[in-house]
Amino acid sequence: MEEKDCCRHKHREAEEYEALLKRLSRIEGQVRGVRGMVEKEAYCTDILTQVSAIQSALNAFSRELLGNHIRTCVVRDIQNGQLEVVDDLLVTIQKLMK
Repeated sequence: MEEKDCCRHKHREAEEYEALLKRLSRIEGQVRGVRGMVEKEAYCTDILTQVSAIQSALNAFSRELLGNHIRTCVVRDIQNGQLEVVDDLLVTIQKLMK
């Protein structure tokens, strides 16, 4: 039986780990800020501006994570002859580009 995506793991170096968590913490703060804006009945376009900033931050997070994935997991798998990682990468990129 093939292993599910949710069950795969990757050890991250401390620098990468901290950088990703720092980005996510900022995004969490932005989302909480938008919630506060909604609760305070802020003007629609002001909220939408903040939502756009969150989307940009999430895109930057995805780009960083994808770059790290290619430099580590994908390169390692290709070097080990596991070329199916290329198909997996292409599927992942297609999902990101929706």
